[in-house]
Amino acid sequence: MTPNLIRQAAIVLSNLLTFSSPADAKLSEFFRNNRDLGTKERAFVAESVYGVLRRLRFLSTVTANDENDPDDARKLILAWLLRVQGMSIRELEPMLNEQQKEWAHLIKAKSTDNLPLAVQADVRDWLWDKLVAQYGEAEALTIARSMHEQATLDLRVNTIKGTRDEVLAKFIAENTSGETNVTKTPYSPLGIRMPNRMNIGRHVLFTEGKIEVQDEGSQLLAHLVAAKRGMMVADFCAGAGGKTLAIGALMRNTGRIYAFDVSEKRLHNLGQRLKRSGLSNLNAQVISSETDPKLKRLNGKFDRVLVDAPCSGLGTLRRNPDLKWRQTPEDVAELNVKQTNILARAAKLTKVGGRLVYATCSLLSDENEKIAEQFLATHPDFKLLNAAEILAQQQIELDTGDYLKLLPHLHNTDGFFAAVFEKMGATTAPAPSEGNPVEAMLEASSEPELNSVIEEVAVEEVPAKATKKAAVKKEPKPKVAKAPKDDSATSAKVSKAKASTTKASTAKTKVVKA
Repeated sequence: MTPNLIRQAAIVLSNLLTFSSPADAKLSEFFRNNRDLGTKERAFVAESVYGVLRRLRFLSTVTANDENDPDDARKLILAWLLRVQGMSIRELEPMLNEQQKEWAHLIKAKSTDNLPLAVQADVRDWLWDKLVAQYGEAEALTIARSMHEQATLDLRVNTIKGTRDEVLAKFIAENTSGETNVTKTPYSPLGIRMPNRMNIGRHVLFTEGKIEVQDEGSQLLAHLVAAKRGMMVADFCAGAGGKTLAIGALMRNTGRIYAFDVSEKRLHNLGQRLKRSGLSNLNAQVISSETDPKLKRLNGKFDRVLVDAPCSGLGTLRRNPDLKWRQTPEDVAELNVKQTNILARAAKLTKVGGRLVYATCSLLSDENEKIAEQFLATHPDFKLLNAAEILAQQQIELDTGDYLKLLPHLHNTDGFFAAVFEKMGATTAPAPSEGNPVEAMLEASSEPELNSVIEEVAVEEVPAKATKKAAVKKEPKPKVAKAPKDDSATSAKVSKAKASTTKASTAKTKVVKA
């Protein structure tokens, strides 16, 4: 740590405190523009700014002289080092100027007795009120505080290319620290957990496609879909395809899985990951929205449909702490409308006897149970299945009731919710149309932009031995992001929330309030 490094961290933090765009994107941009920073320097900057974002309301309180005193990024960094990291003023003094030394003494002496619970939880008042209404004060505070911790690095083993025991053995053999810091995940049968973060993107196991970065909770959603060999599966909000790839591997490269998304960029990223995976049973397509007319021909064709819906992302605060400051009640209300509409449209894709899985990475019942209950009330042809029973059929011992509900303090995963519905009706499924209806829809597209995306990321169904010759346009090797980002959840479908942005100087922004 040096005076210049503290200054660099304060510059980055000041920019992030405008909350005008995702923190991980701004941090990545900073590192691209400051390539002279070494690995340790980058780690300090990333950890300190993310540490402040996790504890921003508390740190704003201990640095403010009065309620309306604006945040100062330099003070916040000092407060994080002194009040959260537990450093002493003596340790920091060689790196501080006279003004900063004065700040340090005031910060260290500031009393935090009788702080409001929302401040202790480090969330805005509206979010605190919702958490208390759902969980009660004690558990709400426990949940919020569990989000103050940095998430573990979870990996999913790609069983098309290897086994968990093989991958685990390699990581353990490489461990020279003498610590047992690589373990199997307790619930996912394909997961590996590494408490210590590392740049996994350049590891040979990653470049060979044997592992993917994916939170254990996200891995369990793929098992909840429970797709069997030879099925036709739709990932309706695929994003960058973490769950799509996991489902494809569980299907052992048989059947067909289709990834739909409104973002061409996200599906392009899926194309890059697909090349590493060795899968040949996946097609991806951009759609204009959930009401895209091209989807009409697919009604009633899919055995499984996954809707990992756009949501607030409040279950991923360990990885994306800025979300709790960027999201508003109005954003959640807008998301509820989208979630309802997307789920209703995805239901039409499900065949009789097929299953529809609705999932979010949110903690709020507004986005979870209430959406599921509303769906059942308006779709009498669907019934709710017990999530615990579905997982038990795959030898996964995790019982959270009818719904899958994962919480960081209980399961050491991101916060996830999922509901599984089965479509009821005639015992005989509709007669299949000639040929593959999805392929026919792809071939019939007359939009040049859409066709270019299909050519880029769609994979023709080929024998497993011919995987390397799959018709995927060659792309340059993807760059590895150096910001502390977990691909599982940041690429989870977090809606771009309307930021409550305030103008800020390079050193000051408004105090985080309720």
